[in-house]
Amino acid sequence: QVQLVESGGGLVQAGGSLRLSCVVSGRTSTIYTMAWFRQAPGKEREHVARIDWTTGMPYYTNSAKGRFTISRDSAKNTMDLQMTSLKPEDTAVYYCRTSDGSRWSDDWGQGTQVTVSS
Repeated sequence: QVQLVESGGGLVQAGGSLRLSCVVSGRTSTIYTMAWFRQAPGKEREHVARIDWTTGMPYYTNSAKGRFTISRDSAKNTMDLQMTSLKPEDTAVYYCRTSDGSRWSDDWGQGTQVTVSS
């Protein structure tokens, strides 16, 4: 299993920026993909972006494309999400998640709250 710690959330006005970080420990050698998910009030938890751990190739959902940038440092076991042009609809608790290439891990971090005011 892996342990995940998210940080970097906060309160920001619409149009502002935040940089989220995730630190992973434990069985890091099994990581194939890492991803950011978010859960807004009254909504299901949804995928935002993911990154191939080995190559760094990113993938973005439509909501993130053009505004968010995902990155990782596999040597430091960290993953970041640089968020710009934030909108109130980005308000959510953001979580990171890992995959070993076969399935997503059932382990979640504590999440970090992002609140975007209008």
